[in-house]
Amino acid sequence: MQTNWKIGTLFGIPLFLDPLWFVILGLATLNFGVAYQEWGSAIAWSAGLIMALLLFGSVLLHELGHSLAARSQGIKVNSITLFLFGGIAAIEEESKTPGKAFQVAIAGPLVSVGLFFLLSLVAIVIPDTSPVSMMVGDLARINLVVALFNLIPGLPLDGGQVLKAALWKVTGDRFQAVHWAAKSGQILGYAAIALGFAVDFFTRELALGLWIALLGWFGLRNANTYDRVTTLQETLLKMVASDALTRDYRVVDADQTLRAFADSYLLDSAAPQVYFAASDGRYRGMVAIDDLRLVERSEWETRTLQSIVHPLTEIPTVTESTSMAEVINKLENEQLPRITVLSPAGAVAGVIDRGDIVSAVAQKLNIQFTDVEIKRIKEEGSYPPGLQLGVIAKSTVN
Repeated sequence: MQTNWKIGTLFGIPLFLDPLWFVILGLATLNFGVAYQEWGSAIAWSAGLIMALLLFGSVLLHELGHSLAARSQGIKVNSITLFLFGGIAAIEEESKTPGKAFQVAIAGPLVSVGLFFLLSLVAIVIPDTSPVSMMVGDLARINLVVALFNLIPGLPLDGGQVLKAALWKVTGDRFQAVHWAAKSGQILGYAAIALGFAVDFFTRELALGLWIALLGWFGLRNANTYDRVTTLQETLLKMVASDALTRDYRVVDADQTLRAFADSYLLDSAAPQVYFAASDGRYRGMVAIDDLRLVERSEWETRTLQSIVHPLTEIPTVTESTSMAEVINKLENEQLPRITVLSPAGAVAGVIDRGDIVSAVAQKLNIQFTDVEIKRIKEEGSYPPGLQLGVIAKSTVN
């Protein structure tokens, strides 16, 4: 599996390189090196490499603008990665308001515009005959192009994020705003792919046409991802604990001895892993199997389950009406294998583990998971790679 390479940190934010970044670095070096051949081969290729690195330095600063704007709002930034199509900042949460979302979205283009003006001033100061003057001027114009390109109004571009913030402000519905901005990104992606093929067909500029088509494909793929994740976020907020709970537990007599309990249930390989003790028609608490090991075997004949149960008020619980997003967050934040669901009357309504959640969400969204896959999720206690519900739920609730 392809992995990114960590190259350092900037303002405490980890920096990564995608291996495919070296492909675009080589192409950029070739492009600039050819353009500067009038300076002689050695200088031209050296200048080409320097310009390629400065280009990605500019991209890095662009992404840093987004990252610092997000951090100023108390949002964690997990990393910045340079890859084939530029750079991306992995921002953990959504901003709380449309205005703050706009601030994060526009920060990157503002950095690029600022670099354009700064480098333009530097180019004016340096003598026109100097190669450095041309390089600085080229870098200034590139930053302007980066800013303008990113302001195209469609996700995943910054312009799509700006559009999302504006629609969120107008409609008051963040999810609807993302869907519309993603739809704009999908249209732009298809248009770029069509334009790429048109360039290939009519101009025979195969490299240029292919690059435009690849950009369109990348944009389309990410716009689709935004749309799917947003649909999943909405689903996690609409679903509640009662939609996923199961009754894969057993209610046992709280007054029986530990020996009787062990003989009746612990040797049964088909027995559930969760037990609740009850007496006189009331739940007394959960029985933790590991607690039996803390009791001397000589006491198993006389002590009852009542003496070792964990009262329902002391174990992690949610109510039947708790949103699925909150259930997932509680499981992840407290690193629980499962959680108990209580009825409005305070009785045990069921239990939920990660497999139950995946099964319920998959059924809601018509996603196919086999019984074997669900069983594996239950045993491993982790979500499948293609359905990272822990991450999505965290961003949903926050």
